[in-house]
Amino acid sequence: MRIMAIDYGDARTGMAVSDATGTLTGDAWVIKERNLSKVVNAAAQEAAAREVSVIVVGHPKNMDGSVGPRAEKSKELAEAMKLQTGIETVLWDERLTTMNAHRILSDTGTYGKKRKNTVDAVAASLILESYLAYIQK
Repeated sequence: MRIMAIDYGDARTGMAVSDATGTLTGDAWVIKERNLSKVVNAAAQEAAAREVSVIVVGHPKNMDGSVGPRAEKSKELAEAMKLQTGIETVLWDERLTTMNAHRILSDTGTYGKKRKNTVDAVAASLILESYLAYIQK
């Protein structure tokens, strides 16, 4: 059972997929696209090619738990993914994920253009790790 996580952004969308057992985070990559339908198409193609059975979309709630514009965009992406793929799609609270991704990249000495092109993939991996830990309880 492969699980795919998505960290939806304005310019880049981070993607991560688990191993076949749904236990460990495997590949992570970035889709460089601004258009929602193009992001959905690219993510749907990846989900089909990797035989994904669950899609987890990061839901960036505000720190007080309220839902802002960014969270609404993620909800829209999740709904579009479900419609296009027919795969179970889950919204997953991802508060502080991008900030933690930046910390990890700082700790590894990753800066500049490489950091900009990597942070969303790391954030997607963190979303996936969190979800995998939850379902393995």
